[in-house]
Amino acid sequence: MPIRYLHTMVRVKDLDATIAFFKLLGLKERARKESAGGRFTLVFLCPPDQDDGTADVELTYNWDGDDGLPSDSRHFGHLAYTVENIYEMCQTLQHHGITINRPPRDGHMAFVRSPDNISIELLQQGESLPPAEPWASMENTGHW
Repeated sequence: MPIRYLHTMVRVKDLDATIAFFKLLGLKERARKESAGGRFTLVFLCPPDQDDGTADVELTYNWDGDDGLPSDSRHFGHLAYTVENIYEMCQTLQHHGITINRPPRDGHMAFVRSPDNISIELLQQGESLPPAEPWASMENTGHW
C-alpha cells in the first residue's frame, strides 16, 4: 500500500492570531472541528488551489492550554511553501509586523515564524528573482 501525505499538525496558543498569519501567506480555512468533550479545536488550512486535503496544515488549539501536555521535544522543523513573488510576500508579512528572520537575499528563500514560533520556509516559485533591496543587504534576525 503506498503512503500518502495528509497534513502537518502544529499546536497553537492563539488560534485567531495563527489563522490570521497563515491567511497572510495565502492559505484558507478548509475545515474545522470542535470537540467539546475533548476540549479542543482543529482547523485545517490549505493553499486555495489545494483544497482536496493533500496539503493541509492542521492547527490544534487546546481550550485549556498546553501546560498539562507532555513535553517530549518532537523536534519540529518547518513548513515550506512556494510563493509567486518572494519579495512581495515578505513585504506583505513585514507590513503586518512579521519579522523576516532570514531575508530573501538570494531572491529564492526566506524564513519567518508564526505567532506560535513555527518556522515557515518561503521559496520562490520557479527561477530565483534577481537580488533586490532592501532584501539583498538585510541581515538575519533571530533564528529560524
